[in-house]
Amino acid sequence: MKDNYCILMAGGIGSRFWPMSTEKFPKQFHDVLGIGRTLLQMSFDRMNLVCPKENIFIVTNADYKDLVAKQLPEIDESQILLEPSRRNTAPCIAYGCYKIKKRNPNANIVVAPSDHLVMKDDVFKETLETAIAQASKEECLVTLGIKPSRPDTGYGYIQFKDDEGTVSDQVKKVKMFTEKPELEMAEQFLESGEFYWNSGIFIWTAESIINAFEKHLGSINDLFKSGENVYDTDMENEFINHIYAECKNISIDYGIMEKAENVYVVLSDFGWSDLGTWGSLYTHLEKDAQGNAIIGDHVNLYDSNDCVVRMPKDKLVVLQGLEDYIVVEEKGILLVCKKKEEQRIKQFVQQIKLKGEVEA
Repeated sequence: MKDNYCILMAGGIGSRFWPMSTEKFPKQFHDVLGIGRTLLQMSFDRMNLVCPKENIFIVTNADYKDLVAKQLPEIDESQILLEPSRRNTAPCIAYGCYKIKKRNPNANIVVAPSDHLVMKDDVFKETLETAIAQASKEECLVTLGIKPSRPDTGYGYIQFKDDEGTVSDQVKKVKMFTEKPELEMAEQFLESGEFYWNSGIFIWTAESIINAFEKHLGSINDLFKSGENVYDTDMENEFINHIYAECKNISIDYGIMEKAENVYVVLSDFGWSDLGTWGSLYTHLEKDAQGNAIIGDHVNLYDSNDCVVRMPKDKLVVLQGLEDYIVVEEKGILLVCKKKEEQRIKQFVQQIKLKGEVEA
């Protein structure tokens, strides 16, 4: 376990979770489920099942340094890696992996978003242990694929080979990554049984991922490699601030995973959601007899069905006659939106920003 490390990515904004999630206070720092732990804290707790707490690193935007430090007082300041600007997941992962490699060249590294939901922590732990065992056995890159429950067009998909390269019933060689498909194609994926959702959770050794950066993203690799003597010194922040302006804006999926050859997927089913939208949260919340999911102590629904409602704990709310709606209040801002129109929330936020009505 001492060789296991984790990088939690905590720099996103989560604009489709507005008005709860804003640029100043994104969703990973919120207690989304109303249970007293934020998504970041829950992610940290989960990773602590396979990594010592001193081996867990949080990569986040410089603006969120104080939020991370406040929510995770158990970590050292050196475990909070600050990005001066958003450059997608590849630079953020390169930063974390180079810093970890300097501390431990034999490191096994788990990379995960900090704002996802996992309902079965024990199954997640077992799945990660399987993935770490595969990653440490040979030079390869491993990802967790989630068993799809519906033909969702909001997720990327992973197709696996069912014969060549199969390690076990759970560990398969990846055949192809596919970006978010149209509905008809997503339905075909589901029917075939050969496609799993791409969770965005990755497992590899420090050596394997740096070799992959050298091969597939040489320009980014050269930047971070040039700082090998700088990590864990007083010059680290200045170095990172300097090179980030030169980093390509590219995801790890597109930059490496889709190009690499020795990639495995661990077929997983641990109650996962990327919590991209209020609707995705709804599917994981407990519901009343009318299918309503409620977060808030004083919410009263009448003649209403299949709604997700999130209100401040002390707010008395009465709602009548709503069918399949999202109703959310946060700091005096109220959102009422049809669940099937939830993809428009991002658009609403952009328009509100342009009007200058609120800091969205």
